[in-house]
Amino acid sequence: MKNPYHVALYFLLLTVSFNCSKKDTAFLITEQSVGPLLKTTQVSQLESVFVRDSIVQDTSTIKVGKTTKIKIFTKSGKHLLTLTPSLDSIPTIENVRVFDARYQTDKGIGLRSTFREIQKNYSIKKIVTTLNSVVIFPRESNLYFTIDKEELPTNLRYTTSNIEAVQIPGTAKIKYLMIGWD
Repeated sequence: MKNPYHVALYFLLLTVSFNCSKKDTAFLITEQSVGPLLKTTQVSQLESVFVRDSIVQDTSTIKVGKTTKIKIFTKSGKHLLTLTPSLDSIPTIENVRVFDARYQTDKGIGLRSTFREIQKNYSIKKIVTTLNSVVIFPRESNLYFTIDKEELPTNLRYTTSNIEAVQIPGTAKIKYLMIGWD
């Protein structure tokens, strides 16, 4: 007869291994979703999607009865996401800005990631230089990453010329992580 402790240990390991193999999608960013938010989610459905969180609409920028920004906070007040709705007759979400570092892409990239990690996981389509930052657009992705110019060498911080990938230090941290849906 088998030792009951071995049987219990076997079932415990089986349970742990099964739970570890299930991927937690609560903070997963894919091309079609950000956590529970889907690309096809309508603005009218946000209350049911973020039922455990607080939704705040920016009432200072009302356009013909529609708000331009919707902020999602945890019940404890931590800013999770800012959503920009489309102006369609049945609005969906057009743009998502991530504020919580727990959100990560399916390749493990999040707000705590560096430019080196972006380059390792994505091929870069283009880099746009702005007054205070550089915006990295990966090829074949709706994602884009912003790096503050303060992360760049001093001689590049005040330039308005195009900055190339080789000029960005691998240790440069992501300031903003966004996804844009058509």
